[in-house]
Amino acid sequence: MDADIERVEPVPGSPALIRPGQILTDAPGAEAAARWTAAVTEAEGLFRLRLSPGVDVCDLATTLRDRGHRASANHVLRGQPLFFGGPASRPFPADPVPAPPPGESPVTVAVLDTGVAAHPWWRESPWFREGRHDGPEPPDSDGDGDGELDAQAGHGTFIAGLVLRSAPGARLRPVRVLDGHGVGDEAGLLRALARLRDAPPQVVNLSFGGHTFDDRPSPLVQAALEELTGTAVVACAGNTASERPFWPAALPGVTAVGALDAAEETRAPFSAHGPWVDACARGEWLSSAFLEHGAFRGYARWSGTSFAAAAVSGVIAAAAATMPPAEAVDRVLDPERARRIPGLGTVVPISR
Repeated sequence: MDADIERVEPVPGSPALIRPGQILTDAPGAEAAARWTAAVTEAEGLFRLRLSPGVDVCDLATTLRDRGHRASANHVLRGQPLFFGGPASRPFPADPVPAPPPGESPVTVAVLDTGVAAHPWWRESPWFREGRHDGPEPPDSDGDGDGELDAQAGHGTFIAGLVLRSAPGARLRPVRVLDGHGVGDEAGLLRALARLRDAPPQVVNLSFGGHTFDDRPSPLVQAALEELTGTAVVACAGNTASERPFWPAALPGVTAVGALDAAEETRAPFSAHGPWVDACARGEWLSSAFLEHGAFRGYARWSGTSFAAAAVSGVIAAAAATMPPAEAVDRVLDPERARRIPGLGTVVPISR
């Protein structure tokens, strides 16, 4: 495991990944934690504390919360393509997929992910030409010089394609929060959400997440998402094959999306499930846009709850073209209009 990632398990059987020695909090929380703090950085009102050696991150975060402060460990977040075995545990080259039909939608979808590469589907689209993104998504950014794709290189590009397949003409706003191996953290997510506040999109797609050390939501992430009033937030339920809450998907007000098998009949074996999951869509062997690298010629097939969530984001974005985002979510998840599966919520049909 990387030196900047620590596995903690305050509750036996419920591990979480954090950045070692870091607490995230607000100004009052930073003041309250001053005696345990070695260094502080601040941006957009978020304080990241680097703790003195020997201070227990989880204990201090709990203490600060008990005193009424918003505080959290800096949890590690990861993209959720399928990793553990099976025929689709990595992206596979695919034949070209027909481009989404041309069109222009008033809806903006923020794609917080690994970035988005130039692709024929959107190379000439205004949102891409205007440069409202964090630069092209590189295929090999880890500096080892092996020329091989990083573990999740192309994840953001694949997500973008799935959104557009369901919502042709939507304006995408890519924001990079994960590296090429699909790893990010809560601090990066909070900075990205702060960037969206001035011009909130109609839909935000979060195809990543993780567990928290106490299985409680981060009060900082919850508050940041609640500030995006009028925005539909969609997040993947995770590839944990369990009922354990996966964040930020399990937050109130977030549409948590699990994965169905390729036949769209039953739960994909890797998908998380439980009463906190709101919707599900096909998450196995989906086709979408991808990088041009090696055997890949701009298209791939891939599996994971990451991609089920992106497809549902597109369906909600398409509905939001004619109604407020909250109404679009209600319409897409209406149990009177679609089948429901216990533990997975409403089935959302998507483009294959």
